[in-house]
Amino acid sequence: MSQKLIDFEKLQAHANELKQQWNDPKKPFHYLVYDGFFRPEAAERILEAYPDVTTGNWDGTTYINQKNKFALTKFGADYPLLQQVFDEFNGEKFLHMVEDITGIPELLGDDELFGGGLHQSVTGAFLDVHVDFNYHQTTKYHRRMNAIVYMNKDWKDEYNGHLELWDMKKKKQLENVAPVFNRCVIFETNEVSFHGHPKPLAAPGGLTRKSLAVYYYTKTRPANEIAGEHNTVYVNTEGTGGLLKNLKSGLKAAVERVKK
Repeated sequence: MSQKLIDFEKLQAHANELKQQWNDPKKPFHYLVYDGFFRPEAAERILEAYPDVTTGNWDGTTYINQKNKFALTKFGADYPLLQQVFDEFNGEKFLHMVEDITGIPELLGDDELFGGGLHQSVTGAFLDVHVDFNYHQTTKYHRRMNAIVYMNKDWKDEYNGHLELWDMKKKKQLENVAPVFNRCVIFETNEVSFHGHPKPLAAPGGLTRKSLAVYYYTKTRPANEIAGEHNTVYVNTEGTGGLLKNLKSGLKAAVERVKK
């Protein structure tokens, strides 16, 4: 049996610290940031196996609120190491550990990786601040949690691409998380867990923003958290500049649809 890629021993050793992060009463929603998610040698192998954005079946569809972001969700025999990554993300061992840390019971993984998978963004990319769709398209289970691992070495602040977490009730940014190598961010998904990376990526040519994303579900959720089914709900945190940015991406999206 191949060695695990996730550093489960380290994760277990930090479980109490992560519970404290998650349960901080000052936060409007639960989240945590954790460095060193994969075993060091495994992280290097995963980065090496990361396909170039110009090869394979990457989906790079442009939307008004999302541009220059590519996703890959099918791996199998072509990328066995990457398939192992997502098998571990959706495996019982990780699910049970995260249930213990977050207190969310009976979490379910998503083998479809709907909306998740391997992500890669190129120069100019952005994803506006939003709350996520709240039901799985196929199972109709409740979406409860996101786990994202960033895979970017020597990332500089001026490249942008930071994960922003927002308290939209107070119109206040909570976090500006740099997408650095082997850093994991886990946060609950509900009607107030606003997040995104709205500032257009300014990395030098050829350098992409890489991440792996997995979403988790439950068959039920607390009654006070249940809302009508909705798609991703975006907000503008950048004023007039944000509106202009969205106009340009909307035009690009329209051209893409016409060409198809």
